[in-house]
Amino acid sequence: MLEPGEHHIERSAVTAGKHGTVTLADIDQALQALGEELGARVESFQTNFEGAMCERIHQAFEDRVDAVLINAGAWTHYSYGIRDALAILEAPVVEVHMSNIHAREPFRHHSVFADVVRGQLCGFGVESYLLALRAAMRML
Repeated sequence: MLEPGEHHIERSAVTAGKHGTVTLADIDQALQALGEELGARVESFQTNFEGAMCERIHQAFEDRVDAVLINAGAWTHYSYGIRDALAILEAPVVEVHMSNIHAREPFRHHSVFADVVRGQLCGFGVESYLLALRAAMRML
């Protein structure tokens, strides 16, 4: 249950920092600090299993989270299961990537989530997550 005035943000990631020395723990710590500053309760979820990601998104729907930040890694480009799970959410969804997916291999330029997310932030490293959290908070 949410406390009055608090925002519950679900952030999902499928890979722990493959970008330099950044780890998933570093990203979580930065998001928790910013969430506290913004009055948001940030909850993280990481999995290497597509079905588990779909189940967590369904749980976010049932829990009526306020917003979802998702870095689905390579699933971004082909997972219609995750896309369909995201489509049921009433809360705003922000797609996040540390690298600029549009400056990478051609197959990475397309996101199957594009039509069901409110926006996409990519190419800013860890800052992509922080910008996404700020954007999600402004959408509430």
